[in-house]
Amino acid sequence: MPTPEDALQESRAAYEEHARTCRQCHFDMSPCAVSKLLLRAYNNAGRAQARARSAAR
Repeated sequence: MPTPEDALQESRAAYEEHARTCRQCHFDMSPCAVSKLLLRAYNNAGRAQARARSAAR
């Protein structure tokens, strides 16, 4: 099971890779549905990491 930090880094990498390679996201400067889902996953991973940090206190 990945740690919250690992999940955050993986979701960030997936989002950035998609944004660089997707025609609509990169060239049209308009986020596509996949980009929105990847960004949501990144935001959720960030929130999970924040919860894990506050629980560790």
